[in-house]
Amino acid sequence: MSEAASAKRKEKCENCTKQCNKKNDGVVATAEEHHEANGEASGDSQPLLSACLSCDGCVSEEESLKIGQQNLEELNRILALNKKCDAAEHKVLVVSLCPQSLPFFAVKFDLDIAEATRKLCGFLKSLGVQYVFDTTVAAGFSILESQREFVQRYRRRHHDSQALPMFTSSCPGWIRYAERVLGNLVTPHICTARSPQQIMGCLVKDYISQQQKLSAEKVFHVVLAPCFDKKLEAVREEFYSSLLDSRYVDCVLTSAEVYDMMERRKVSVAELDSVPLDHVLGEEGDTAPVRYEGRTSEGFLEHVFKHAAKELFGLDVTEVTYKTLRNRDFQEVTLERDGETLLQFAAVYGFRNIQTLVQRIRKGRVPYQLVEVLSCPGGCLSGRGQAGGDAAGRPDKALVQQMEDAYISLPVALPEVNPALHTLYQEWLEGQDSAQAGATLRTQYRDLSHAPTPHMQW
Repeated sequence: MSEAASAKRKEKCENCTKQCNKKNDGVVATAEEHHEANGEASGDSQPLLSACLSCDGCVSEEESLKIGQQNLEELNRILALNKKCDAAEHKVLVVSLCPQSLPFFAVKFDLDIAEATRKLCGFLKSLGVQYVFDTTVAAGFSILESQREFVQRYRRRHHDSQALPMFTSSCPGWIRYAERVLGNLVTPHICTARSPQQIMGCLVKDYISQQQKLSAEKVFHVVLAPCFDKKLEAVREEFYSSLLDSRYVDCVLTSAEVYDMMERRKVSVAELDSVPLDHVLGEEGDTAPVRYEGRTSEGFLEHVFKHAAKELFGLDVTEVTYKTLRNRDFQEVTLERDGETLLQFAAVYGFRNIQTLVQRIRKGRVPYQLVEVLSCPGGCLSGRGQAGGDAAGRPDKALVQQMEDAYISLPVALPEVNPALHTLYQEWLEGQDSAQAGATLRTQYRDLSHAPTPHMQW
């Protein structure tokens, strides 16, 4: 990797980088030093993470090469080839938009999310992109599968010591840390539901390709995400289909990368056509953006909590109340009946809080049945692929607040009553309990903590 590319990679490191001095002299910062650097008080001095997931220290040469191909140059290369080659050899470009990326464009365009999404769709199609979807349907699959798995784990908790707690699996930064560092301590506890990005990749390369009578290799699938680590997720070995001879996601671009592309091209948002998103099922009409429940993410905790309360205890929960513990990024939710605690979930965001969680796991002091874990402080909206930040790696707080305000303005959808999901379960996956559904919507996470990884420097 070139010196310039290496410097650029390090510039967007997550906050966990600030918990170590690896970039400078390899000395690991203590929790006390980290808190002092951020103007916080702390009485402990345990070592925190010794490296950042997003810097070159955790990426092998092979992974680095694959990630290096996920950029605007690769997208421009495909667009240029489509203009030069015979139509029969064209790649069909498909872009999938993460809902957490849309508030970024709403703020930058100074529009509401619905209109900003239509303008973004218009820009992408003006480039030569044939289909633009959002990943809401894929996230719905992931939530429903997570709900089912939690109930199954809860019911076998007395004879399976690894059933609970269950950790969510949608965040690639957390998954990489869990597999590479924590290993068997947590990997059996990670939910096997694939992330929305992974499921969207399957949906595009399998179902949608079939509907359009295209072979998977003819489709170039781009995901627009708020997070750099999604690039690393896309090149995971298990997310290549030997049957389709294709990766499910060919390229991940961050919100900021696409916005920079628009600025370099001097695009006038006012002059862009307002184009509605495409329907996964090919239906006509406008597709207004929606969100699932959750503060700044897909809302796995809230959806699983409400489902478990009803399925396990017959209780209808209309509103989830968070109790802040250490800070805004470490909160818990409790279900009680007649003074008895029935369920206790937690939302743990950012590696400082993840480290606290890990310490509790090692001591066997985790009272939670489910933990929603996200590596970015503040959740997905604060992903460094869109939240900017200064030279010290801190996000742009004003931008993040604007994005949060825009995000919560979206109407909330419930995956349980989404007719598209029910249709796809039957038409694409042959039923919710079929072998095909299991193979498509589930995966396994492995203990790689003892694997020979010469380029790992945790």
